Amino acid sequence: MFMENKLRALMKKNQLDAYFIAKKVNVRYITSYKGDDAFVFITQTNQYIITDPRYTEQVAIEAPDYTVINWRQAGKTLGDALSQLAKDNQVTTIGFEADQLTYQTYQDLKDKVEADFIPAPGIIEKMRRIKTPEEQEKLKRACDISCRAFERILGDIRVGITEKELAARLALYMVEEGADTQPYGNILISGAKTSLLHGIPSEKAIEYGDFVLMDFGCQYDGYLSDMTRTVVVGQPTDKQLEVYELEKQMLERSLEYIKPGVKTKEVYHQSLKPIENTEYLPYHYGNIGHCIGLFIHEQPMMSDAYEDVFEPGMVTTIEPGLYIPGWGGVRIEDQVIVTEQGYENLIWIPHDLIQL
Repeated sequence: MFMENKLRALMKKNQLDAYFIAKKVNVRYITSYKGDDAFVFITQTNQYIITDPRYTEQVAIEAPDYTVINWRQAGKTLGDALSQLAKDNQVTTIGFEADQLTYQTYQDLKDKVEADFIPAPGIIEKMRRIKTPEEQEKLKRACDISCRAFERILGDIRVGITEKELAARLALYMVEEGADTQPYGNILISGAKTSLLHGIPSEKAIEYGDFVLMDFGCQYDGYLSDMTRTVVVGQPTDKQLEVYELEKQMLERSLEYIKPGVKTKEVYHQSLKPIENTEYLPYHYGNIGHCIGLFIHEQPMMSDAYEDVFEPGMVTTIEPGLYIPGWGGVRIEDQVIVTEQGYENLIWIPHDLIQL
């Protein structure tokens, strides 16, 4: 009940009788329920998971402290089910995730529920910023799985094999190493395509001299890893070596500045120092990292737009990069836990250029 009581304290602070949760990752964070099609309704005294008959048994197993509401029996719509719960609990103000509900769902709730809906996005996201020791351990396991899978995929990268085949093998290796079987999108691209920050693996075959950029991760009990390494097939050119070395310096300088009390934007500014007086300054991306947990891109980000300060227990990626259209790009990405003294790097693959 720890998470629920933390939420109730925030509800009281914001003068909310109840809170309605629709985001899947927030449902899981608060309740431990791992399935789909679920909404959570929490008051100061009661707590409910609203779902449909496909998931009622799973909810009862994974979230035994919650009352299960089958909305198809409780009413014709989600609004009907929530209307009855609001009446039963004498609720007059309901906070909700305004950045999540569709217009249709919001209208259904407004039409059916006799209570005021108060936009209150970001409440649970703020709770999720500082990871508990249990969460940190799951993130460490996810990163360790990814590192082991990376070591395995290196043996498969060769001239002639396609990006799609390599991406499929990498996903398989992560599952074999212990990851959840619900992978999220991995990036594995080569050659000039490596300038695409979120390029999609295709039927393109690996060629001699290609950079191969792998930005990937897995889930371990829902918690995510995210790492990137760029390798070269064959002998690198002088320009490839130059760009790679600058990227490596950007990453390692960024890591030097991660510690409690430092603004996230300051790390971004430090990442630019190695390229300030080079031709490559225009080719960096203005966001060099993001916090991570149950969701891949959590707040805060590392860019000039954020004033957030690092705190112990935050888990973030560090991923500056250089992206040159028509030529290619290099990204190296680590995932770290902010500690009292600095940081702990969860990615143990070295930063040096690997030549295959």
